[in-house]
Amino acid sequence: MKNNVEEQSMSSIELTPSQKNILQELVNLYRESESAVKGEDIADKVDRNPGTIRNQMQSLKALQLVEGVPGPKGGYKPTATAYDALQIQEMDQAANVPLKHNGDSVEDANVEEIDLTSVHHPEECRAEIKLQGSIADFHEGDTITVGPTPLSKLQIIGTIEGKDDTSNKLILTIDDMRAPAEEPEH
Repeated sequence: MKNNVEEQSMSSIELTPSQKNILQELVNLYRESESAVKGEDIADKVDRNPGTIRNQMQSLKALQLVEGVPGPKGGYKPTATAYDALQIQEMDQAANVPLKHNGDSVEDANVEEIDLTSVHHPEECRAEIKLQGSIADFHEGDTITVGPTPLSKLQIIGTIEGKDDTSNKLILTIDDMRAPAEEPEH
């Protein structure tokens, strides 16, 4: 019977589509400003009235996904659990995913998401790396090393074959991939 308990871990918080939407906007806005986000700003983004947002925030607070920040600069900020509920690796963790660009560590961009896209050609493997930070300096043909990631210790070495500026993604052709990548290199 133990399984059932584990199934109910944090990331299985069931959010309604509108809660998810609001939480996602909160996370995005919080990331841009790195300060508490006003309900009105979220209301603008999701096209709802601020009263509705306040009500939703109460329920998100009850789920411990949101903290209220009092004061004139106050508003809401997402908790670590919020990232979990949205299945986003939390930023503190993302900062621990090392990123190298042509062999040099990149300090001002964080890897937010690694998507190993299903590939049509078995001999060509691709990955989409979603960054937080500018991707302007990354160019086709550059070598990128991502990882090891905090959880699965996955490391990917690839060559940039394209960029998606709207979603801040680099599209890589994977040259090498290993997990766990903790063994010392010989």
